Amino acid sequence: MKQLCERLNLTTLAAEIDPLLETARQQQWSYAVFLDAALQAELVGRQERAQERRRRSARLPFPARLESFDFRFQPGVSERLIHELASLAFMGSATNVVLLGPPGVGKTHLACGLAVAALEAGHTAQFVTLRELLVQIDAPGPRGGLAAVRRYSQPDLLVIDEIGYTPVHRAQAQLLFELILARYERRSTVLTSNLTFTEWGALLGDEVLATALLDRLLHHAEVLTINGRSYRMRQRVQGDTPTSTTP
Repeated sequence: MKQLCERLNLTTLAAEIDPLLETARQQQWSYAVFLDAALQAELVGRQERAQERRRRSARLPFPARLESFDFRFQPGVSERLIHELASLAFMGSATNVVLLGPPGVGKTHLACGLAVAALEAGHTAQFVTLRELLVQIDAPGPRGGLAAVRRYSQPDLLVIDEIGYTPVHRAQAQLLFELILARYERRSTVLTSNLTFTEWGALLGDEVLATALLDRLLHHAEVLTINGRSYRMRQRVQGDTPTSTTP
């Protein structure tokens, strides 16, 4: 029976068939109960393997969760809005999420948290920094250019991180616009940036193209600006605080 399961590609059932048979004998299961338990075991295994494939494909830099975000340290972040985004209703309407603010305030944490929530709900997700995206766009051969745009247009949720740190050449800016256009009103995109929207023209080297890109990006979007303290500096500041002594 185990060999038959393997030949039928019932991977999980092949591994669990012996203990299932033993339990069935001990508890005197009917054929229907045994068949249900066997199929349930295989289904759960396939779901877990699919989830693991989605997780690996997402390439998240770290598995951040929205519930671990420290709202007390960043009181300017709307906890109500984050809870609403965690429901993933924004993905149903292909709404984008734009996180703005200086380095270290938690933009990437929130972006990755949304991606984790999407993955756990069974969606596909992909994380990429703008620098990495531009490298892939510029890649020679059949995987660069519009082929890269098509790849990144497919995930249910796309996270583009660190917009503003890498200069964008005109040809790259045009392909970035094509990507936003391909996802417009079809799939949700999460972007993080340390720039205000008025600075995107300088970043892309083309005010008209920046206006067209932002028009599509912000037509259906939740924009969250974080002006708090840096998480990365918090530990340093705490470590540098002199310990008071009693005279």
